Formats: sequence, structure tokens, C-alpha cells
Amino acid sequence: MKFINKLVNIALPLSVLAGLLAMPVQAHHSFAMYDMRNVKLFTGVVTRVDPAANHLAIFFAPMNEERTNVLRDENGEPIIWSVEMQGSAAMARQGVSVNAFPQGTVFSVGLHPLRNGENAGSRQGGLFKCPERTPPEPGMHCDSVEGSVQIGDDPLAEATLD
Repeated sequence: MKFINKLVNIALPLSVLAGLLAMPVQAHHSFAMYDMRNVKLFTGVVTRVDPAANHLAIFFAPMNEERTNVLRDENGEPIIWSVEMQGSAAMARQGVSVNAFPQGTVFSVGLHPLRNGENAGSRQGGLFKCPERTPPEPGMHCDSVEGSVQIGDDPLAEATLD
């Protein structure tokens, strides 16, 4: 009986400690950092793809409304945004990878922006890849271009302002 009491006295605090240490891992998947009430819709040009195992991210420069160039800051440098998606393996099964979205690819995506105002967000709705060297017409997105590739079953998200 003493052995069982001793085992419980050791195992119980260790299991509580293990549970406390696991909490930050679960917090990683919170969407609290995103403004889920708002959706921003972009057509942009890929600058790079980060194929992290937990969340693939596409970094891109949004295009102007005329679809002739990318948006630039006061120094003439492209403004860069990123959109976070599922893990790399899941996205590769859907057709999104470093090789499928090389630098210069034009695509359209909706995202829930970060609450802190940084140029990043979490994907919302479908993602559309324009055919090579075929940007959409002014004010339009890749879902309107003949020959575009749809990623996922959802349509392109609609922009909202809250």
C-alpha cells in the first residue's frame, strides 16, 4: 500500500506539470490574433513561399486596382503581405507548394487580417491562381480569368469591412 501511495504522490504532480507544459502548444492554434469579423481580398504577386510544417505561408505583393503593378511604400519598395494556411503537407495535396507557386505567380486570396495591424492574415475561402503572365482585368481577381486554377472547393471570399 505504501508503494501505491508513493507512486500516486509522484505521478500526480508530474501529470499536472505535464498538462501545464502542454498548454502553450494548444494555444498555438488559437485564432484570437486574427480579426475574424473582417476579410481582406487580395490579388498579388508571390515573392516567396514558406513551407513550414505547421502552417504554409505565401508572401506576396498586392497588385494595384489596374493590375499593372504591385503596391509600393513611400520608398518605392513593394508592400509585402503574408497569408497563413494549413500545414505544408495538407497544402501540397491541394496543389500549393514552393514549386507550384514560384516567385512571380499571380494569385487571389481572402484573409482574416491580424488584429495588430501587421500585413498578414489567415486564409479565408478559396484561393485562385492566375494562368502564367495573365493577370486579371482591372478591379477583378484570378477567379475571373479563363484558365485559372482553383485551390479548395470554396469560392473566393468576399471582402468585408467592420
